[in-house]
Amino acid sequence: MDDKTRTELEAAAFRRLLQHLDERKDVQNIDLMTLSGFCRNCLSRWYQEAAVERGIDMGKEEAREVVYGEPYTEWKAKYQTEASAEQKAAFAKSHPDH
Repeated sequence: MDDKTRTELEAAAFRRLLQHLDERKDVQNIDLMTLSGFCRNCLSRWYQEAAVERGIDMGKEEAREVVYGEPYTEWKAKYQTEASAEQKAAFAKSHPDH
């Protein structure tokens, strides 16, 4: 596979991941972190880092808007819930140094 095709496939998979996360707003970031070790904020940070590495001036909030599909503050107000005691305990168990 040539590099261009590989990059196109990776980009398509990333777009599909963002679509899936958008369809699953019920899954909270703490749940993602507990199970997979990364969340929407991690994805946005990686996106921002990749942009900066390529000389693109991109701030944290701009990168988050790419991942969340809207300004983070708006998404958070609409969809983020307070973490339950169970979620906090599961997170603490899975990430004791965090």
